[in-house]
Amino acid sequence: MSREVNLSVIGQYVDYLVLKQGVRKVFVNGTTGESVSLSVEERKQLVEEWCQKGKGKLEEVIVHVGCSSLKDCQELARHAVKAGADGIAVISPSFFKPPNAAALRMFLQEVAAVAPALPFYYYHIPSMTGVHLLASDVLEGIDEMIPSFRGLKFSGSDLLDFGQCISCNPGHWTYLYGMDEQLLAALAMGADGAVGSTYNYMGSTVNRLLAALDKGDLAQARTLQFQMQEIILFAMKNGFSLAMNKQMMCELSGLPLGPPRLPLLPCDVAKAQAVAQKLHSALGHQ
Repeated sequence: MSREVNLSVIGQYVDYLVLKQGVRKVFVNGTTGESVSLSVEERKQLVEEWCQKGKGKLEEVIVHVGCSSLKDCQELARHAVKAGADGIAVISPSFFKPPNAAALRMFLQEVAAVAPALPFYYYHIPSMTGVHLLASDVLEGIDEMIPSFRGLKFSGSDLLDFGQCISCNPGHWTYLYGMDEQLLAALAMGADGAVGSTYNYMGSTVNRLLAALDKGDLAQARTLQFQMQEIILFAMKNGFSLAMNKQMMCELSGLPLGPPRLPLLPCDVAKAQAVAQKLHSALGHQ
């Protein structure tokens, strides 16, 4: 069972996202990509492959360069520039945690400073980092410290905090929401788009939800969100995890994406297949 990075499948992955799901903007080396389980060199290789294979097909490649080490973050940020990425994002360090929002802003500033020409995003994901600072506090005055700051990837369920991020900085930045099961609520709060693990195989459904909302068809947007919730809730009851999400992608795309890397364990394939069948019955062919 190989847990090594398989670069040869990235081109097929790009084609699947673009042609089957209508997804043309990607977030590379994030949580679903198991970035914190990869070496710096592996992350560089993946970025190069995504940028190369996505050229002329993808509209935007944002690269997550967050690490526990500031030096590693900076190395990955410089590399993202050379590789041709369209933006970079950073999570909070999670072993030695920043004691307050000001300390986290200083960390982010040090990363952004080595790639000043690239749009910079703060990636807020407290469930994984264990850093429960309010994103709205982190954003306070951040554009004065980071001129390249362009927005927020908010992967949290606190819509009060998310709303404050937007209301206190109207019209300036891009707000991407990362909780797939409540995307519609975030869009109502002012989210500009979304980054989510299930969009690997439900991207076309999300595109239909966004189109319905753009047309003012709230009823259709709700229907699609509820369908997605039904699938995600069924997956949760069957032990939904990063490992299951990866197996789901294998089942639905036909791509050999392999197992997760230790310490994560592969999921029960039968359970992933049951969720895939639930998706087919709820949404039709994806």
